[in-house]
Formats: sequence, C-alpha cells, structure tokens
Amino acid sequence: MPAPIQLWTWPTPNGHKIHIMFEELAEQGRAIPYEVVPVAIGKGEQFRPEFLAITPNHRIPAIVDPEGPGGVPFKLFESGAILIYLAEKAGSPLLPAEPGTRYTCLQWLMFQMGGVGPMFGQYNHFANYAAEKIPYAIERYANEVARLHRVLDKRLAESAYLAGPDYSIADIATFPWIRNPDRRGVDLGQYPHVKRWHDAIAARPAVRRGVDVLAEHQRRGPMTDAERDVMFGKTQFAAR
Repeated sequence: MPAPIQLWTWPTPNGHKIHIMFEELAEQGRAIPYEVVPVAIGKGEQFRPEFLAITPNHRIPAIVDPEGPGGVPFKLFESGAILIYLAEKAGSPLLPAEPGTRYTCLQWLMFQMGGVGPMFGQYNHFANYAAEKIPYAIERYANEVARLHRVLDKRLAESAYLAGPDYSIADIATFPWIRNPDRRGVDLGQYPHVKRWHDAIAARPAVRRGVDVLAEHQRRGPMTDAERDVMFGKTQFAAR
C-alpha cells in the first residue's frame, strides 16, 4: 500500500473541499490513502515552522505526498491546485478528460477560488468577526454574496452541475461555501437552482463523511479576542 498523503487541514470551507475530495475518490474505488494533520488556526498553529515549510502562505489546506511526481516527496498548497492534483493522480473523472468539459470545470473552479471564496470570506469577516462593524463593508460584501448566488443560480438553471451534467471538482470546491447560508444572511429558497444543487450534494455519502472530518473542532460560538488577534494578524509572528 502506498504511503498516505499528509493532509494539513482544519474544518473550514477550504479544508472541507479536500476532505470531501479524498472521500469521493474512495467512493469511486480510486482511494488515495491520507492522514489528517490538524492545524488549529485559532491557536496560531498555521505559523509554526513545520507548516510554513510546506506553505509560505500559512493557510490551510496543504498536502505532502511521499510519492509525488517521479516518485519523490511533493508539497502542495492552495485548495484548487490540490483538487486538480488529486483528481489527476487518481485518474478520476471528477476532472473531466474531454477538453471542452475540462476547461468548463476549471473555469468554475477558478470562479470559486477568485470569487465565491474571497467574497464570502470578506462578508464573514466584516459581518461576524470584525470587532468594529462597518456598515459600508458589510453592505458591499452582502451585495457581492447575493450577486455570486445569482450567477450560480443562472448556471445551475441550465446545468445539473457546474461543469455540466456530471459532478466534478468545481462542485466540490464550491459546495462548502454554500453550506450554512444563514451565516451569510442568505435564504437559499431565493435561489432554487442553487438549493436543488446544494441539497443533492449534501446527500452524497462521501460529502457527509468529508464534512465530518475534524467536526469535533468545528466552531460553535463567537470568536474570542485572542483568536481574532491570531487570525487577523496582531499576533501572527509571535505564534511562530
């Protein structure tokens, strides 16, 4: 059996993408062994030297594959890149082979990476985590969250999944950000095609297993002042 890939992660939307991916590969009979290395971001563990040796950007997730390209150890960060890497390593149709569908998949993956994730994250910061509530910032990102939901709803009105008729890494990347819409003040009932898509993905056994990874560490209450200082920069260098 090949040595397991180390998955350095935490139960956030970006972490959940990779948890789900590993479980979906197992569901397809293309399992890649992996072991979870928790990185408690509220405690500043993302600034530890051993993690910074994998990713200079001190963000989860990241992987270390002992049997990377050419059979040599390989480190990789950025969740979108990791999804592509795992799909190709496993030979999975979660990254389509047909060129047109493949680029459509990558297009929607980049839409998540460049739009959905950053904009939803900014809304979450200003609306839920920032010590000072700035109405302009909250309104600006609330409007962008709504706009991105409209883009997704239009796409999903014409296609079962983001890349086409089949589930793909574009869906795996986007789904964790659509979960828990109440955190963004979103009523999914206003976006019926997104809701149909969300509910279908949420029912997948591999997805249920993926979101359960490290679920015991899932945030249940408000962020403490100490966690806020670590997460948003005041004490990041002291945490190394």
